[in-house]
Amino acid sequence: MDLKAMLTQDNINLPENFFYNVQKYKEHLHKWNKIHNLTGAKDNNTIDEFIYDAIFPISFLPTVSSLMDIGTGAGFPGMILALGLPDTHVTLVEPLSKRASFLQFIKADLGLKNVTVVKKRVEQMEPKIFDMITSRAVTETKMLLELSKAFCDKDTKFLFYKGEKVFDEVKDGVQNMQHKIIERKNRHYLLLGEAL
Repeated sequence: MDLKAMLTQDNINLPENFFYNVQKYKEHLHKWNKIHNLTGAKDNNTIDEFIYDAIFPISFLPTVSSLMDIGTGAGFPGMILALGLPDTHVTLVEPLSKRASFLQFIKADLGLKNVTVVKKRVEQMEPKIFDMITSRAVTETKMLLELSKAFCDKDTKFLFYKGEKVFDEVKDGVQNMQHKIIERKNRHYLLLGEAL
């Protein structure tokens, strides 16, 4: 089943130009990946899986006007969320030059007005409050919350893309926060925030 069929089957509500933009993103990713090795996802099926994995939370996320993705890499999940949430301003934080350059290129090529690319480690950024903070495959939950301190207030929600270790991580440091774990295949989406 292709990406469009999977997303349509799951009733994930996406903007009209999402599939056009995703197709352009994939074409560029294939080209850049050959030279710069941006991601381990090399074939179409794996990239489609990564895209589906990144965009699936739209089915349960609250509406937010600003989002920061820590360690965006080649665009998962931040760039893909930006394509699916055109009314949300998405800040992509990526310290590696080749990846940040790729994200900047995608932003320009697709004319994405809702994207800011920051080529820094999150610890080097100026403090600013975001409605939602996301991250995939960066570090464990406790450390992500620590890294997010300058960027959240009591209303900020967190979405961390996790594996099965999520249950141990929840025991080890987020018991005092309201949380939900949404499971899909091998992915565990950890949603954190005060008023879930």
